[in-house]
Amino acid sequence: MAFIRNHHSLIIFLLFLSLPLSHSSSIHDLLKSMGLPAGLLPKEVKSFTFSGDGLLEVFLDGPCLTKFDTMAFYESEVRANLTYGSLTGVEGLSQEELFLWLPVKDIIVDDPSSGLILIDIGLAHKQLSLSLFEDPPDCSAKSVVLKVDAGEDKAFAAWR
Repeated sequence: MAFIRNHHSLIIFLLFLSLPLSHSSSIHDLLKSMGLPAGLLPKEVKSFTFSGDGLLEVFLDGPCLTKFDTMAFYESEVRANLTYGSLTGVEGLSQEELFLWLPVKDIIVDDPSSGLILIDIGLAHKQLSLSLFEDPPDCSAKSVVLKVDAGEDKAFAAWR
C-alpha cells in the first residue's frame, strides 16, 4: 500500500514539474537563477510563463521604451528560448542603433566573470557591461505611436 501511495505522489510531483512556471517567482529571479542579469526585462512585467521546453513568454501591460546603452523597445509580449546564460530567438524586443530600430535576436552571457553580455542585433554583435542590466529598468509607455513596418503595425515610442 505504501508503494502505491509513494508512486501516486511521484506521479503528481512529476506532473507539477511539467506545468509551465508562472507567478511562482518573479521573472527577475528566474533570469538570475539562469545566469542572466535581472535588468534584461523591465519592472513592468505583468506575468510570464516558462515551459519545460525552455520557451519563455513575458507579458507587459503594453509596449514601452527604456534606455540601456541605447534606446530599447519592448512589445507587450516578449518571447525567447531560455537556457542557462542565454535568451535565444528573441521576439518582441528591438534596440535603436544609428537611428534604426533593429530586432534583438539573442542575448548571451558566456562567462559571467568577464562582466560582459553579448547582444545579437542581427547586423552586429554588441558586447556591453553586465552592470548596465543589474536592475530592472522603468519602461515608459508615454508617447507611443504606431509605425508601419513591412506591412505590419508595430508600436514604437518617442522618448521625451
